[in-house]
Amino acid sequence: MNDHLLSDRDLDLIFRNARTHNDWSDRQVSDVQLRAVYDLMRMGPTSANASPARIVFAKSAEAREKLAACASGANGPKILQAPVTAIIGMDMKFYDHLPKLFPHTDARSWFTGNDAMIHETAFRNSSLQGAYFMIAARAIGLNCGPMSGFDKAKVDAAFFAGTAIETNFLCAIGYGTEKNLFERSPRLSFEEAASIV
Repeated sequence: MNDHLLSDRDLDLIFRNARTHNDWSDRQVSDVQLRAVYDLMRMGPTSANASPARIVFAKSAEAREKLAACASGANGPKILQAPVTAIIGMDMKFYDHLPKLFPHTDARSWFTGNDAMIHETAFRNSSLQGAYFMIAARAIGLNCGPMSGFDKAKVDAAFFAGTAIETNFLCAIGYGTEKNLFERSPRLSFEEAASIV
């Protein structure tokens, strides 16, 4: 077996058996674990190494209450129960870091003054990084509960006021329980969603 391949157990943990959790045990997530998730996530590729994702880990009771007040429907209680909910944000001035992150050319000039390209690049690549975030969390044994039911303007005002950062999506992390765990929904087959040309 090639040592560079993930085992079936690893693939089950990250993809095949991984689920979106809606209920959480009271087992806590350490700051060391949060740093480990970020350190794995940051290694995933982004265009021009732009790395626009910015993460706020709402861990304290005060932060979770503030975030829950911005959520819709059942998401508020989920945020209050989960030990941590990550706000996956996107820095709309990510290009200011390109001289450091992509130093072999003047990549910053590609974006300066081009709002449409800034937004497209920030959204696409912070979404990619959000996916890497969930894979990283699962890889170190945490469960994930991504959510999009929230008031973006409220989250931005509560957590990113005075910055160029905007919210992309939220993701609760911790140790999920079997409660409120829905049956896995169908997925499209290769033939339905892909082609080789």
